[in-house]
Amino acid sequence: MSRHIVCLTFDHDHMSGFIARGLTTPTYISRGEYDMVVIPRLVALLGRYDIKATFFTPGHTIDSSPQSVMPYVDAGHELAHHGWTHRLPASLSKDEEEEEIVRGNNSIKRVSGQFARGYRSPAWDLSPHSIELLLKHRIKYDSSLMGHDYDCYYARQGDMVELKKPFVRGRETPLLEMPISWSLDDYPHFEYMRNPNGSIQAGLMNANNVLENFVDDFHYMREVCPEFGILTYTFHPHVIGRGHRMMMLERLIKQLIAGGAVFMTMESAMKEWLARKQAPRAAD
Repeated sequence: MSRHIVCLTFDHDHMSGFIARGLTTPTYISRGEYDMVVIPRLVALLGRYDIKATFFTPGHTIDSSPQSVMPYVDAGHELAHHGWTHRLPASLSKDEEEEEIVRGNNSIKRVSGQFARGYRSPAWDLSPHSIELLLKHRIKYDSSLMGHDYDCYYARQGDMVELKKPFVRGRETPLLEMPISWSLDDYPHFEYMRNPNGSIQAGLMNANNVLENFVDDFHYMREVCPEFGILTYTFHPHVIGRGHRMMMLERLIKQLIAGGAVFMTMESAMKEWLARKQAPRAAD
């Protein structure tokens, strides 16, 4: 029987992403705080369709605004790791990165009663130490890499990347990678940004055009992976939460349901992927 899993994921950055970029004026902070308006609406929307989602939440969000986090924790959605300060791991020392993991995990346990099983790097930029540290702190899956579209794989450690030498792949680790793509992320499509370096991210795209892209990716998964596939969408509450985009999100859900999608948290999808991979071994 064919099975096509969709994971709706939300990076609940609150104001941490702006602060990490040095954008701390009142207007930038208010852009992050808008998620406090949106979260109850998102939880209600997911509840109407009986969907469990995964919220990747920085410790800064949890500690600064627990009242914005508890609606989805109380509703039974997965709370996963997204750093503490929303700084890029690739910009940190190994000790600083580990501090982020530990501090973020402590915040997660404080509101949910357990440490995170999944991790997503802020801005999807792992360091050479990330996989080692995630395994050390018992993270089961990562969702920061882009080496596949509809299948999971085991993350590698120790790749050798030098400009004038052939690329050498490192060893496979037990950390399961659940890949993502910027093309399936609402932020570059929708969010207008004037960055500190003077560059501008235009955003503000027509939501119906983005919807068409998002739906076509699901249909393509069914075509090229007729038996089984996992597709992950990434949203940010303060981005997807604007009215016309919320309406787009609901239309997306309806069209995916009509196409036979099975909605799961990332953790549940990970467990199903592992069970399918282990089943042939058990039969041997």
